[in-house]
Amino acid sequence: MTYVLGLTGGIATGKSTVAGEFRRHGCPVVDADEVAREIVEPGRPALRKIEAAFGPGVIRSDGSLDRKALGDIVFNDAAKLAQLNAIDHPYLRAAIEDALAAAKATSAKVVVGEIPLLYETHYEDSFDGVAVVTLPPNMQLERLMARDGLTQAQAQARIQAQLPLSEKIQRADFLIDNSQGPAVRKQQVEELLAHLSR
Repeated sequence: MTYVLGLTGGIATGKSTVAGEFRRHGCPVVDADEVAREIVEPGRPALRKIEAAFGPGVIRSDGSLDRKALGDIVFNDAAKLAQLNAIDHPYLRAAIEDALAAAKATSAKVVVGEIPLLYETHYEDSFDGVAVVTLPPNMQLERLMARDGLTQAQAQARIQAQLPLSEKIQRADFLIDNSQGPAVRKQQVEELLAHLSR
């Protein structure tokens, strides 16, 4: 029996790093961000709808999506973010469900779905359980500013566009504390896998 684990957390808490630990232990990982990039490739219907909604300024000269231009629009306007999500999510959900089904077909004991906005998009019912990657707020802010080259105000706006991490922690079945370095992170993933594989 395959256990399908949802993996989420706040922006810049280290979800991809934790997903990498699961991959190293042989778990198939479906990365929603990768799937999200695929569904907006040139020629795909989701990209055409985004251009129609937000204008040609969000499309690069090579026909690809200009993520920064789109981010500047939607992360400062809740209504525009909701509009983008309404366009994206049906395509994204179908593609993620297909990828999870393919991963389960490998007969792996644990399949991981790395879904940044898992709770925001009411995705928890697609999983047997959810693990939330946590970081203290000051570390999360510092990591996001460093990773994306954002000002403190820009980083705060992106953090505040998501469900508070404290609420995700309350709703989680499992927690992975990513503030204590690689050895502790690795140990937490191994313990969780041992628990799920029983």
